[in-house]
Amino acid sequence: MSLPIPIINRELSWLSFNERVLQEAESTDVPVLERLKFLGIYSNNLDEFFRVRVATIKRMIDFNKEAKQEFGYSPTKVLEAIQLKLKTLQKRYTKAYEAILKELAKEHIFILDETKLDKEQGNFVKKYFQEKVRLEIFPIMLDKAKVFPTLQDASIYLAIRFSKNKSKEIHYALIEVPTTALSRFVVLPPKNNQQYILFLDDVIRYNLKSIFQIYDIDKIEAYTIKFTRDAELDVDNDVSLTFMESMEKSLKKRKHAEALRFVYDAQMPKDFQNYLIKKMGLDNKVQLYSGARYHNFKDFIKFPSLGKTHLLNPVQPHIAHPDVEKTRSILNKMKTKDILLYFPYHSFDYFLDLLREAAIDSNVSHIRVTLYRVASNSHVIKSLITALHNGKDVTVFIEIRARFDEEANLEWATKLRDAGARVIPGISGLKVHSKLCVITRREKGNKVYYACIGTGNLHEKTARIYTDAMLLTCNQTISKEARQLFTFFDKNYSVPKFNHLMVAPFNLRSKLYTLINREIKNAKAGKKAEIFFKLNNLVDEAMIEKLYSASKAGVQIKLIVRGINCLVPQLSGVSDNIEAISIVDKFLEHTRVFVFHNDGKPEVFIGSADLMGRNLDYRIEVVTPILDEKLKKQILKIMQLQWNDTAKARVYTTEQNNAFKLKTENQKVIRSQDAIYEFLESLNVVTKKKR
Repeated sequence: MSLPIPIINRELSWLSFNERVLQEAESTDVPVLERLKFLGIYSNNLDEFFRVRVATIKRMIDFNKEAKQEFGYSPTKVLEAIQLKLKTLQKRYTKAYEAILKELAKEHIFILDETKLDKEQGNFVKKYFQEKVRLEIFPIMLDKAKVFPTLQDASIYLAIRFSKNKSKEIHYALIEVPTTALSRFVVLPPKNNQQYILFLDDVIRYNLKSIFQIYDIDKIEAYTIKFTRDAELDVDNDVSLTFMESMEKSLKKRKHAEALRFVYDAQMPKDFQNYLIKKMGLDNKVQLYSGARYHNFKDFIKFPSLGKTHLLNPVQPHIAHPDVEKTRSILNKMKTKDILLYFPYHSFDYFLDLLREAAIDSNVSHIRVTLYRVASNSHVIKSLITALHNGKDVTVFIEIRARFDEEANLEWATKLRDAGARVIPGISGLKVHSKLCVITRREKGNKVYYACIGTGNLHEKTARIYTDAMLLTCNQTISKEARQLFTFFDKNYSVPKFNHLMVAPFNLRSKLYTLINREIKNAKAGKKAEIFFKLNNLVDEAMIEKLYSASKAGVQIKLIVRGINCLVPQLSGVSDNIEAISIVDKFLEHTRVFVFHNDGKPEVFIGSADLMGRNLDYRIEVVTPILDEKLKKQILKIMQLQWNDTAKARVYTTEQNNAFKLKTENQKVIRSQDAIYEFLESLNVVTKKKR
């Protein structure tokens, strides 16, 4: 029996990633309002971590012996390690927030609470409450309620206790802070060149007596609480239900799922805590966390800018793409050459323009697209509905099981179906995670396929803040294979053959093994052998073992992994030839790229897949080769710029200490996201000179 390979626990690696997000909030080199946003991202990430990963670990604890045999570690010990790490990070988080408040004060921006308001501000808050907040408040009297209400894990609540004059009678109530209807932050009128902001929670606190005005209140107190619930879905297999009906039923169950974490204001009196815990019927499996006065710091992602543009990252205008900008027909341009879009440096509008063109082109007969996540006001879906109105056939595979977007995707699926689209809502046993659009056009009596294959969702909002690549091609060897995938969606029993595309779960794993083996063979033959991957996550143990084997054979391996990385680099005798970094900066690095040296004839691939078991074996993922030599060179240049980053790159080590990559003595500081912008901008200059 072979010894287990060196692996970093994925949960602890994820916490290390979120620590990198926290580093950005701590960094004085980052504009202060951007630092607040990073606090919000950290908080949002942590909520999802509890809802998904901690939920999974807690389920595994119930089967501790079996879990240890299956996964090679004790889930109980992992949970203990998580709690220990989180205590350290929470202290740093609080310290970072306090430092940011001091920086805001230097800019004459102050976050007040309800006890710090002067008379004029108090009047403003009372008026705001009456006009905006009052009708969104629905108090629940806990001492009268027969059953404790179900608390949603995306919400925050004020737990309230008050007593009446001349009476020892105590009342308990609960109010959901209405952050879905109103901004979490209320901007007060400026005064003496100073600006003031109040949490919505404190607007409610300031007006508590008016909410409960029917009582003759003597004393009233309010503390913030929140819940985190298990977010895993248990999809009903009842054959009498359609897939969409099963998902709707499962989503309703999620709202009542097991509580994992109860967070409360540390200032809440112990007897009040005990009352709530007893009233809610929480058992000892629920983790109790005493937090600060305010919860749901994810709302800081939308903190008001107050017109202080110097406290934000400078706005970079989109770079005009030389092949698409001011082009009368993008389809005609695709006929002549492959095009690479790189978001957010290029505008996502180019893809929307392509959809609009296809919607009105009389020669276009069919548009097929896979959707995983889309914007709340999706222009992609509006373009597809326009195509339907213009008589086009539209097929949409919309992945109903996209975590936390299930309800939105159910609504979009219904809307598209009502408009006349053929909607495929899911495949049993497989999630469709590919980022794919295929346009069919009649040209001289033949069907010609145009394909868009990307690394990110067709989502115009995230395309402004996620780095993603998209290949636009009319190369029929690629486009026809992309079209075949939609045939598989219709007929799951007929698996198409892919000679050029790497498609999970059919051939992606085996083809990657083949390409890695070729580098191993070249290294053993004394030839130069290199692998260069850029990923969100590297978790799959079999793939890690393969990379270890390549390293032992002498293959030089570079990895850029933004999130979870379970591979241990620079380990003597195992991964001496593997270096790994992570980049966390103003844009979220989301592009997946696979580069193989191939004895001096590099092969370059982009696609939707990370190296995780679920992506390789249980999802439909599409990875496409880049065949155009100029586009290959562009991607290789971008990869090298990222590898050379000395501003935002952290080096992976066994200690997971997130140390920044050091520059050499004579090397200038390189911030890769800025360097990529300059590089892509320079391509326009070259194109203009050629013209």
